Amino acid sequence: MLDDSLKGQLQAYLQRVTQPFEIVASLDEQASSRELEELLQTIAGLSDKITVRTDGNDARKPSFSLNRVGGDQSLRFAAIPLGHEFTSLVLALLWTGGHPPKVEPELIEQIKALDGDYRFEVYMSLSCHNCPDVVQALSVMAVLNPRVQTVVIDGALFQSEVDSRQIMAVPSVYLNGEMFGAGRMDLAEIVAKLDTGSAEREAAKLDAKDAFDVLIVGGGPAASAAAVYAARKGIDTGIAVERMGGQVNDTLSIENYISVLETDGPKFSAALEAQVRHYGVEIMSQQRAVELIPATEPGGLVSVRMENGGTLKSRSVIVSTGARWRNVNVPGEQEYKNKGVAYCPHCDGPLFKGKRVAVIGGGNSGVEAAIDLAGIVEHVTLIEFADQLKADAVLVAKLGSLPNVTVRTNAQTTEITGDGNKVNGLSYKDRASGAEHTVALEGVFVQIGLVPNTEWLKGTVELSRFGEIVVDAKGQTNVPGVFAAGDCTTVPYKQIVIAAGDGAKAALSAFDYLIRTPEVPEPVKAASAAAA
Repeated sequence: MLDDSLKGQLQAYLQRVTQPFEIVASLDEQASSRELEELLQTIAGLSDKITVRTDGNDARKPSFSLNRVGGDQSLRFAAIPLGHEFTSLVLALLWTGGHPPKVEPELIEQIKALDGDYRFEVYMSLSCHNCPDVVQALSVMAVLNPRVQTVVIDGALFQSEVDSRQIMAVPSVYLNGEMFGAGRMDLAEIVAKLDTGSAEREAAKLDAKDAFDVLIVGGGPAASAAAVYAARKGIDTGIAVERMGGQVNDTLSIENYISVLETDGPKFSAALEAQVRHYGVEIMSQQRAVELIPATEPGGLVSVRMENGGTLKSRSVIVSTGARWRNVNVPGEQEYKNKGVAYCPHCDGPLFKGKRVAVIGGGNSGVEAAIDLAGIVEHVTLIEFADQLKADAVLVAKLGSLPNVTVRTNAQTTEITGDGNKVNGLSYKDRASGAEHTVALEGVFVQIGLVPNTEWLKGTVELSRFGEIVVDAKGQTNVPGVFAAGDCTTVPYKQIVIAAGDGAKAALSAFDYLIRTPEVPEPVKAASAAAA
């Protein structure tokens, strides 16, 4: 199951295990149980501190728990965690064996102090590149706090549970039997939802911070490049971000970033964060900006108010909030989101195995999604508004060779229908004839491009008719001291490499602004100094 190279790598990692523990497997006669037992015995053979028992009696079979000797940890995998989840397995083994997780000490203490009993069930798929963050977050919580129980469930192995709970998107997280959340969540976000007083404490921390020289809002390639370039100038740099990597986290494969032959979104995002931290940039995570307040005079401080009520101040600001998936905005889309309406074919595609789905969008992302899904589902109907597909010719040719794909061009999606619990169809209008059509199906994947995350800037910064921030050749907006970079701006061609270059340019422009603009003392600080 594991080749010699992978065994060697795993054995090297397991040398970090300092505390003995046992893996207790619950098995039956299924082939999947035999496969899991083989994996677990292989792991145990690579470390003298790990033993395997096969006398577990958990109702979910196959599954296994990681049990510290004399401990009360509750972490179970109802899965054979390979694919994207192999790293999650390795980390769980290390953490159970006493190797400290790479989590900020303050967050560790927050997890340990959670007051309550939390029983998490997280449904994932092995092909989901969004799932590992959630799986690893809930796993480390179970390792750190004995009142947290976590079960990681592969939806493909436990299809009956997926059907009964009508799970149509991964990751899906249940807490104490009730829906807790779906989609990517990081550790800080999960803990913040449980720790009700964290928002107020975090706001107070933001308010207490000194003003930055450069404050970057966003965490994708543009923001990361801006942070690195600004920090290398020796100026005080901060970055306020919802999640490092931004939209890149949802990209399965990156093969066109110069000097990097091939990588994927989560790895690329992790590399961005590592480089930003290397230069000592202060990262303020889980921060959503809701208001920008321009300086009252040239050289004064620009303020950015966050959703939690806290405010950050800076002599200059670089907005690089990126973009998000565009909604098709038809009846049924919001009602059935994560109940058949999905936006990530790589993550959620396996949940629709053997079913009928539609893809809305005939650009590269839409055609690629249809090709991907065609290998999993029974049938794909691709709906394109224009009179021809806009994807690259090679992709269109590949799509045309697939026997279980139907393409409908010049088609306007009018409604996504359902039975109240999940999707059961899609309606579209033929734009040439006006005829209405309905397609019976179980899933709809929306792939129609991106919309900039700039709503919070309306009325403050000049925006284009598409909601993009209008910038000049240097990344300057119409507000003095405020710059912008990346997919949220009018700069054409929304590509990672362009966003990164854009961020570097904005940082250099901000530095030029700072050295040419006399600093105006902050009124509060001036008053405090006078009082002293």
